[in-house]
Amino acid sequence: MSHTVGVRQAQKQQSRRALLDAGLHLLEHQNLSSLGMREVTREAGMSPAGFYRHFRDLAELGVALVEESLASLHGMIRAALAEKGDAEELIDRTVELIAGHVAGHRAHVRFLARERHGGVQPVREAIAAELARFADEVARALGAQPESAGWSGADVRMLAELYVDHMVATAVAFLDADGPAAERRIARTACTQLRLISVGRRHWRDA
Repeated sequence: MSHTVGVRQAQKQQSRRALLDAGLHLLEHQNLSSLGMREVTREAGMSPAGFYRHFRDLAELGVALVEESLASLHGMIRAALAEKGDAEELIDRTVELIAGHVAGHRAHVRFLARERHGGVQPVREAIAAELARFADEVARALGAQPESAGWSGADVRMLAELYVDHMVATAVAFLDADGPAAERRIARTACTQLRLISVGRRHWRDA
């Protein structure tokens, strides 16, 4: 009996995975609001009825894709926070991490970029909530650094949001690069912007 249950569970997970992969593939070329459930099931090789064994609607599938997409982005942000070295080295390595993340997760990054301000409210809210949680984590890390001595909690949080927004914007820029030369330009711009933020951070309380 336990073997049968295990097989059924594995089949269920496989079917759910097929729907997620199908949705992610189709969303490379369109918005979630324009996607049809029958498109997804046809791409996944399933009947329309099979969809509802896993998701109530396309919005729920979209939220599941948000969780999956941002899990990988979260790993990238954590890796950036864990880097050690002087400010210049940290900035260069952070931008390299972002470029590497985009190279390995293009479909996920494109999905997030398109749906962050898209027309499906539950998905838009899920992305905003996850990015807010990332900002909380970044704020805790920044608040523990000597450079944040004397900063208010609100100012540290503002800085954290700035870093998270910059990482996301840089990832989207890399996504749209049309070759190595464009990628180098994006990397230079991102590094310069991070240096500007770093300088502003050091002198924020002077104001």
